Amino acid sequence: MKVAVVSGASRGIGRATALELARRGLGIAVVGRASAEQDATLELCRAAGAPDARAFACDLADAAATERASHELLAAFPTPDVLVNNAGTAPRVSLEQTRTEVWDEALAVNLRAPFLLARAVVPSMRRRGQGRIVFVGSISSTLGSPRLAAYTAAKWGVVGLMKSLAADLTDSGVVCLAVLPGSTATRMLEGSGFPPRMTAEDVAKTIVHYALDAPAAHAGAAIEMFGV
Repeated sequence: MKVAVVSGASRGIGRATALELARRGLGIAVVGRASAEQDATLELCRAAGAPDARAFACDLADAAATERASHELLAAFPTPDVLVNNAGTAPRVSLEQTRTEVWDEALAVNLRAPFLLARAVVPSMRRRGQGRIVFVGSISSTLGSPRLAAYTAAKWGVVGLMKSLAADLTDSGVVCLAVLPGSTATRMLEGSGFPPRMTAEDVAKTIVHYALDAPAAHAGAAIEMFGV
């Protein structure tokens, strides 16, 4: 059984991605805060055809909790085939009103958690000589967004992390890349003032294409999605 790990799968892009992977017959491991929404994602994945679907609960802003969940995940699924680093948080506040703890949490969830999850799965992928890691960035990974300093800084960092990891993994058989969606019809977009230009399902199908089907030559790529 092939297994995909998806962080932040309780709703939006993460849930849509987990469901798309389940439809492709992969087992699903979701990582994120325990919630009724996360439980619902697991039920939907099972109904969609996932041979196994489990949650590994943690607060991704908490490094120790994320590492514990990673160990539990690898005990259950020692050789994951796909990691989708999707979880994110976007506090909308001007820079001068951004409290230090808000800044720290945004960087922890958006940047440190992807590092921790990638660090956990890369050794087994490297040993097998195969695996794919998709980092979900944002159009804010390439430009500045008002009242989103912490989110924008973290999403720029995600692309740098991905590109460095892609260089580390050259000739290993493990591919990592990033998908950078613009305005997507999710809860995170609500109240932003930006109209949605794509659906969560649009983004999920793109993520799954690069996670399963696209040539390995896309390693290190940052795929922008501007919508229509």
